Amino acid sequence: MKKSICFVLLAGIISVTSAQTMLSLDSCRALALQNNKELRIAKEKIKAAHYEKKAAFTNYLPNFSATGTYLRNQREVSLLSNEQKEGLSGMGSTLQPQLQAAIHQIGSANPDLGQLLAPLAALDLASPLNAVGTSLVNALRTDTRNMFAGAITLTQPIYMGGKIRAYNKITNYAEQLSKTQHETNVQEVILSTDEAYWQVISLVHKKKLAESFLELVQRLDNDIEKMIREGVATKADGLSVKVKVNEAEMTLTKVNDGLSLAKMVLCQLCGIDLTTPIQLEDEDLDNLPILHTDVESHIETAYENRPEIRSLELATDIYRQKVNVVRSEYLPSIALLGNYIMSNPSVLNGFEKKFKGMWNVGVMVSIPLFHWGEGSYKVKAAKANARAAQLQLDEIKEKIELQVNQSNFKVNEATKKLSMAEKNLDKANENLRYANLGFREGVIPTSNVLEAQTAWLSAQSEKIDAQIDVKLTEVYLKKALGVLR
Repeated sequence: MKKSICFVLLAGIISVTSAQTMLSLDSCRALALQNNKELRIAKEKIKAAHYEKKAAFTNYLPNFSATGTYLRNQREVSLLSNEQKEGLSGMGSTLQPQLQAAIHQIGSANPDLGQLLAPLAALDLASPLNAVGTSLVNALRTDTRNMFAGAITLTQPIYMGGKIRAYNKITNYAEQLSKTQHETNVQEVILSTDEAYWQVISLVHKKKLAESFLELVQRLDNDIEKMIREGVATKADGLSVKVKVNEAEMTLTKVNDGLSLAKMVLCQLCGIDLTTPIQLEDEDLDNLPILHTDVESHIETAYENRPEIRSLELATDIYRQKVNVVRSEYLPSIALLGNYIMSNPSVLNGFEKKFKGMWNVGVMVSIPLFHWGEGSYKVKAAKANARAAQLQLDEIKEKIELQVNQSNFKVNEATKKLSMAEKNLDKANENLRYANLGFREGVIPTSNVLEAQTAWLSAQSEKIDAQIDVKLTEVYLKKALGVLR
């Protein structure tokens, strides 16, 4: 819907009088489009689809993530067994007796060498060696009861089996689909508004007709009363006329009630308070202007303009891309990885209670090998859904072709009915004139006058219905062709 229509309100089409709000068809359309909640919902869906499209595009870009971890372990990880720890801590105490025994054995075999080594036997080597072993045990302690770790990761997709490209196409189609659905809602709102508008116009004219008919039969009732007093008419004639008066009053009451409800419906569509008194631009016209619009009722026009067809075409494209998405799950995927990892305790320089880290880069390749034919089945299911969407598109095209032909036929039929109704009204007017003239001359009975009045009422009502039908059938034809604006 063009923005110019939405600014009709600012162009002065709506004018507020002292008691009523004057509305034209264009202003009713503009109000309905402005206040319809379904259209607002559709606009929000367009925004959502637009942002989903932007989100899908980010899958082409590198992904950064940060991870932090803290672990409290019940026990400490040990690189040495308890026996090894005891051996290292008592290393000097173990070696001291062995050294002395070795020196004594050498002295027994070679006294001269034994005298030279005798001072070594007197040395205390146990304490220094025990201290060295203890320091070594302490140096190998991990202290992993409290562990901290963190990582910053970069992931750059290189090849994902075509999934990213397919998702971007799907979101692009989804955005276009939301726009076509909004256009469909716009045409539905315009159609509902036009129907409500012309329904009010029809009832307004029928109200005038009912008032004219009531006035007509009341005049006849007064004439009959005078004739009864003069003795030239019977009471039966008077009762027949009074019955018609009652029927006319009842008809007028029904029309008034229907008109009130019809105006409430129109107010609800336009977003106006239901109790607001409104007057429509075409209410005061005795004869509705029939302006036949030059609409080319070609099937190609409907195929090009109907938002339903465009929606189904986009849905078909989406299903085709879903086939690629499903297929990508069973194709190799390649991604570039980069990390910076740090931990505490750190093992980069022994075990240290410090945060230290390093970076690394690599390539990740994932190749699905065997899933018992699951991928093949899912791809076939996706292809079946795509074919079903295409068949649905073909079916709706056939229905639209039938709808266009039916609408075109109804336009021609309504035009013919209007021409016949106008001819019948001319005859009914002439018949009523002769009946009234004959009744005043006393040559035509009251029953014939009532019949002529009833025929005149029917002809007037048929003319009003025919004029409204011409208006609505043209609207239906435009709707079928997708050019309702």
